[in-house]
Amino acid sequence: MTTHLIKGVSVLGGTPTDLVIRDGVIASGPAEGVEEVIEAEGLIALPGLVDLHTHLREPGREDAETVETGTQAAAIGGFTAVHAMANTEPVADTAGVVEQVWRLGREAGYCDVYPIGAVTVGLAGEKIAELGAMADSAARVRVFSDDGHCVSDPLLMRRALEYVKAFDGVIAQHSQEPRLTEGAQMNEGELSGRLGLAGWPAVAEEAIIARDCLLAAHVGSRLHVCHVSTAGSVELIRQAKEKGWNVTAEVTPHHLLLTDELAATYDPLYKVNPPLRSASDVEALRAGLADGTIDIVATDHAPHPHEDKDCEWAAAAFGMLGLETALSVVQQTMVDTGLLDWAGVAERMSYAPARIGRLADHGRPLEDGAPANIVLYDPKATRVVDGSETASLSRNTPYAGRELPGRVVATFLRGKATVLDGKLQ
Repeated sequence: MTTHLIKGVSVLGGTPTDLVIRDGVIASGPAEGVEEVIEAEGLIALPGLVDLHTHLREPGREDAETVETGTQAAAIGGFTAVHAMANTEPVADTAGVVEQVWRLGREAGYCDVYPIGAVTVGLAGEKIAELGAMADSAARVRVFSDDGHCVSDPLLMRRALEYVKAFDGVIAQHSQEPRLTEGAQMNEGELSGRLGLAGWPAVAEEAIIARDCLLAAHVGSRLHVCHVSTAGSVELIRQAKEKGWNVTAEVTPHHLLLTDELAATYDPLYKVNPPLRSASDVEALRAGLADGTIDIVATDHAPHPHEDKDCEWAAAAFGMLGLETALSVVQQTMVDTGLLDWAGVAERMSYAPARIGRLADHGRPLEDGAPANIVLYDPKATRVVDGSETASLSRNTPYAGRELPGRVVATFLRGKATVLDGKLQ
């Protein structure tokens, strides 16, 4: 394995220093036997990013994404670990399927892939899946979610929360009361009425969050709330944490930047679940992420083939790409606005998601002896997003034509460069 010297890099935005990568770990002492020197003046070093919410589509929807292309997109975005959601075909609701996804990740080698197991068989919300078997499998699953579907039955949700306590698992809930969102197309409000699109009320998310926080507290289990999108949801999570309940939450980059005003274009690139919300919701999400009410940023990277988005709004699939642009969007919305420093970004995009997912070798400080999972980032760069140029198989980025700050220069996975000078290795 190549020994790298990263010269003059600013770790978490601090004083420039040198980092040595030797035998896959960060090494202290003199830089002896260095085979490659990376001049990193002006660059920031962050621990490799960890995504708790990625859709890799394989098996079954390889027309949209594969584990290989999805992890390439992850590496380009600075990620060294991603959690792959269970809504594949077949659904990842058995030990066999989660082990298949885990092995595909190991074979691809661009970042570590940790499968998320389904909570219910076939995501149907009727019968609890083989949670214990998935936890005991080679994939060692610790996060379970029916994402794309809400576990709406309160008894099933209670039983799942109780079940995962045996192996310190967590239920990651897609909070969407289905009866309140039948046919919904965008955020409910004055704009949805004017556009003639069925509204998606904030209370449909908030009602499930309130219920599940109470259930998690009742059984003493871990709850993770996926893609929080409303100001009311932030307040509910804040109250749960004040009570000492074991609740964590995530927000997506697109919910930190984009608003429901974009639905006025009727461009399905802006159709997502949960929907883009109001500017006041965006403000509350940023504040919640800044003060720690919302623990992490997770991409909800949701690739779709061209035909699923190049159609009228009502027929289009929900979802957006997110892996390759996440760090730039967080810089624009949280760092450049003064709400977070780079240490805060590391906490919300590396340390905390690794803790929630129970990953031992990711989300570690960049210090002597730690696995060399590192991203080098140029915060002064700018770029205009080209929707036709993505590592992902799909092209459904909502940022096409938009100027974003920052650029991932290099990504290292256990000392191996997966990206150098912004290019896949």
